[in-house]
Amino acid sequence: MTGNDEDLPVLLVDGSRFSDFAGFVREFSRLLDGYRWRGSLDAFNDVLRGGFGTPDGGWVLRWLDSDVSRRALGYEATVHWLEENLLVCHPDNRSAVAARIAAAQRGEGPTLFDAIVDIIRIHGPGGRESEDGILLELA
Repeated sequence: MTGNDEDLPVLLVDGSRFSDFAGFVREFSRLLDGYRWRGSLDAFNDVLRGGFGTPDGGWVLRWLDSDVSRRALGYEATVHWLEENLLVCHPDNRSAVAARIAAAQRGEGPTLFDAIVDIIRIHGPGGRESEDGILLELA
């Protein structure tokens, strides 16, 4: 990043506009120019690399009402999301997904919100793909 981060485009995710993961998918997708993200976290990571409707040359992702999103994408949403993934994942991965479900049911481990934030931070300062230049602001 340069010293002129204030000149970067700002994309706003509004946590007050959704109450579940499907809503987050819709909220984030509306930011993309000419691309619709369908909710795969692997694809989300790819979108953040660029070429899928995000600005070139770095940008700011300002997440308004992120505390609301932290609750909406907490353990209950994580269990639901993992249960959906369990139905479609490769048989070799089922035991690992089931273990993650059990942990989330106990209120342990990363939540869906944590996973999304971690993916975003990979593409920002200190992340292994920091050259993508994404600055996350949780507001």
